[in-house]
Amino acid sequence: MKKWILLMTVLLLTACGGEPAGDPVNAFSFTDQQGNEFGTEQLAGKVWIADFIFTNCDTVCPPMTYKMADIQAQLEEEGLEAEIVSFSVDPEIDTPEVLQDYLAQFTDNQDNWHALTGYSQAEIERFALDEFQTLVNKPENTDQVLHGVTFYVMDQESRIVNEYNFTEEDVVDKIIADVKRIQ
Repeated sequence: MKKWILLMTVLLLTACGGEPAGDPVNAFSFTDQQGNEFGTEQLAGKVWIADFIFTNCDTVCPPMTYKMADIQAQLEEEGLEAEIVSFSVDPEIDTPEVLQDYLAQFTDNQDNWHALTGYSQAEIERFALDEFQTLVNKPENTDQVLHGVTFYVMDQESRIVNEYNFTEEDVVDKIIADVKRIQ
């Protein structure tokens, strides 16, 4: 019986890999690091890669952002077009100017990388949960925010095609392969 349950679990998980995870994210429009409105309207018809970060992070955000910069460089090297969208999980601190300075530490090219803010803490917590099924929480009495460490590969209809923990082995190559496959 245990073998049967294990087999069914493996089959179900395998069947889901690489296919759109369902409905597209609901329409959104926030503010990017240039102070411009940016959201689903600008992403329509484009492949994009999303994550959740904040500039004052003491732990995972700098290595996540370095990894995203590696993805950006690989996309450019291979001539692939994809937008990168980093949602700030600390919008009170992360103004457009702060986000622009933060990204400048990781990339010289912000043309296809949009760090977003312009919402309340409650709004980003609800958005992350509703649209990406990930938790964001800013506890009281700390300047740190709890959040997931996932990169989301999104198709031209803003559906999640795949998701990866940023520490996953060969994550850059896997994301590049996804982008090639869905373009």
